[in-house]
Amino acid sequence: MTTALPLFPLGTVLFPGLVLPLHVFEERYRALVRHIMALPEGTPREFGVIAIHRGWEVDAHTGTSLTLHEVGCSAQVRQVTEHPDGRFDLTTVGHRRFTVRSVDADREPYLVAQVDWLEDADGKSGEADTLMPTVLDLFQRYLRLIRPAQLGEQVPDDATVLSYLIAATAALPLAERQALLAAPDTPARLRAERALLGREVGLLSRVRAVPVPLSELAVASSPN
Repeated sequence: MTTALPLFPLGTVLFPGLVLPLHVFEERYRALVRHIMALPEGTPREFGVIAIHRGWEVDAHTGTSLTLHEVGCSAQVRQVTEHPDGRFDLTTVGHRRFTVRSVDADREPYLVAQVDWLEDADGKSGEADTLMPTVLDLFQRYLRLIRPAQLGEQVPDDATVLSYLIAATAALPLAERQALLAAPDTPARLRAERALLGREVGLLSRVRAVPVPLSELAVASSPN
């Protein structure tokens, strides 16, 4: 059964469990926030964050449009600060993945999608547990290379949570992050991360440099 979900397109990928702060200033997304906050008590206050596939595209007949990926992640609103001029600062947390079935651009000022929620399947019995030690070792080696001053960080012992933490932390191109979000199950995501982390650890070991400042990875660009 599909569900109607407001969409907030971004130039980044949101993963379950990841904290995402947003500064909302464009009117269409102010309307989205007002809609979310007006929902009845007890109703989940969430909207869909979905990555822009090829950035902004301008059509001569219809004006500005954009191409979106098919798989996104809902963002639960945890804190809202409204400014006197109508802007909002939000603190959100990634909640659950979804796949887009259709998008309505006329129903509201913002996009509304019909989505199906995606389950975080475990895959073959015991496969995630088998993969986890190798992936965890690679991830810890990766962390030591990119931020040696923060050794000894706690990492989750749940395979699915670990897979999302790695996907959210690693300095990967958007297309690779999107592929990790869309992975069909936890073992598939861990297998992909094993290959990606092996590549990144090898590169970082040779060049001894982080490809981009980590602070930039936490800033989500958006059309808003």
